[in-house]
Amino acid sequence: MKFFKKSTLRHRDDKRTRAAELTLRESIYPLMLVTVLFFLWGFSYGLIDTLNKHFQLTLGITRSRSSGLQAAYFGAYPLASLGHANWILRHWGYKACFIWGLTLYGIGALLAWPCLVYRSFGGFCAATFVIGNGLGSLETAANPYLAVCGPPRYSEIRINIAQAFNGVGTVVAPVLASYVFFNKIGTDESALQSVQWTYLAIASFVFLLAVVYYFSPIPEITDADMAFQAETTHAGTDVKPFRKQYRLFHATFAQFCYTGAQVAIAGAFINYVTETRVFNGVATEADTASRFLAGAQGAFTGGRFFGSFLMKYVKPRLVFLVFMSMCIIFIIPSITERGNVGMSMLFVVLFFESIIFPTIVALGMRGLGKYSKRGSGLIVAGVAGGAVVPPLLFAASDSLGTPNPITGHAPTAIAMTVPMAFFIAAWSYPFCVNFIPAYRNVADSFSTTEIGITNAHTNDPESERGVLSVEDGKHVSPAENEMLDAEKRI
Repeated sequence: MKFFKKSTLRHRDDKRTRAAELTLRESIYPLMLVTVLFFLWGFSYGLIDTLNKHFQLTLGITRSRSSGLQAAYFGAYPLASLGHANWILRHWGYKACFIWGLTLYGIGALLAWPCLVYRSFGGFCAATFVIGNGLGSLETAANPYLAVCGPPRYSEIRINIAQAFNGVGTVVAPVLASYVFFNKIGTDESALQSVQWTYLAIASFVFLLAVVYYFSPIPEITDADMAFQAETTHAGTDVKPFRKQYRLFHATFAQFCYTGAQVAIAGAFINYVTETRVFNGVATEADTASRFLAGAQGAFTGGRFFGSFLMKYVKPRLVFLVFMSMCIIFIIPSITERGNVGMSMLFVVLFFESIIFPTIVALGMRGLGKYSKRGSGLIVAGVAGGAVVPPLLFAASDSLGTPNPITGHAPTAIAMTVPMAFFIAAWSYPFCVNFIPAYRNVADSFSTTEIGITNAHTNDPESERGVLSVEDGKHVSPAENEMLDAEKRI
């Protein structure tokens, strides 16, 4: 790999490239580079879930006000995915969008540093909003890039494996918080100050990563490439106007509802444990609950690896339907039960949540062709549900009074009916993908395509027009050029 070579950020979207038929081997390096991003925002997301509870303790704010962190974080996503990031993606390409997102992320992490030192909740929410814009920009580019970079048949598997490293980040963050930041500190202000060094390290790392991205040879996948894939698989829906891409709008709705429910459950998990779990007559402390959250996020991560494995042998749409259904089934006893039983039900819910977000992205983008980049921005904008549902859950919890773990009165447990309702609404999408032909046929056509697997690059422009021979300056086929090189060696 020639890293330090002249790089360009702007590409024409109306020209086909070799990226339309990337093989598995050709896609490994760019996919590994993009997967690093998933760990970064998993770590950031997991840290916010932990800080949510500790801001309540350290600054003495209500549960509903502390959800401002989630509102700031996920509220930035539509601004990025439908606004500045989507414009950069459509006019400059994936690499430029990656660098833009990393830069915003680094700036937000630097802004968080003084806010943590001076215990400014409002200032930290503002910094989180900037971080959300950066991560929203990265998601606008990274999720669709994983879905299209490589053989289309394996798009759901690719995106779920990469998203599994997002889960690793969500596990590391609460573990780090419980054993380093908040261990035996309680409400002392040094608890928040100790987090500042993590955000400084994040800023330094992402700025360095932006430089690596600039010099790395990342294949640019154009709208023309996506139109070719859609046409070749006979699943193209881009012949219709964008306003008639109903499958895309349904996927966006499902993403909004599902992400809102997922974020609400994770954000309220520590509150749930401290309100419902009593051990030896004593309510569970927040630092212990944070470790349980790390375990739940571990179940989430394991679910992604398990779901990716299943998709190798079972159609992704079927795995999607089963996992979404299990989320609804197991969240019900978490509302009615208390103690370890209720908490274990949330563990199971997080396990089955695992593959839903990336699978909605992959299935929702199928067949969009020239609308792929616009469509990806719309689906990622659905993440804004994470700014809506957590405040609803915490407002419902606050309205139910003060928790009493000894008597079993747990407002947060009762308020879990809010994410359950949004799970049910999101379930309409996997139902349609499995039982409505207009949805199912498009999904299945991509599951059987041989693009990037057999006869790779036989249809790409470079193969069709040949390459420039160094011998006489004429265009010859790649095979003929190899024969000329062999004769020269003899």
